[in-house]
Amino acid sequence: MSELSSEKKDQESSEANNTISICDIMKDNTTKILKKIEFQIPSYMQWYSDLYTEQLHSLDDVFGTCYIWQKQYFDRLGIDQKTMKSISDYWNAITETAISQIEMSNNLQKAYVQTRIAGVKSYDQYMHFVMDYYGKIMSQLMSSMNK
Repeated sequence: MSELSSEKKDQESSEANNTISICDIMKDNTTKILKKIEFQIPSYMQWYSDLYTEQLHSLDDVFGTCYIWQKQYFDRLGIDQKTMKSISDYWNAITETAISQIEMSNNLQKAYVQTRIAGVKSYDQYMHFVMDYYGKIMSQLMSSMNK
């Protein structure tokens, strides 16, 4: 009799360990999705790095050609250094504007991510509060039902 009782307990324990939980289902699938997104980040970084490398290569080719053209054509035009300084100042201003916009965009992205993180943390705190409250209500309900 004791042997049968022990086997039954083992079977019940085994069945309890194999039960499917809605929380496990949601957690496991959400985790899979987030991990897939996270694993894509190195690929995105590599793709953009490859893009920028190709752009720099292309620009090097263009400006290499520019030096040849300058020697053959522009130097013969006799553009004075004062004019060249003005052109340089103009392009430096445009470059500084572009750099400033890049920094502003970066700061905007950073603020966006920080805001999302703060939202997730607030949601987490709220859900803990709700689950604790739900647990207390269910506990009270069950104890009143047992009375």
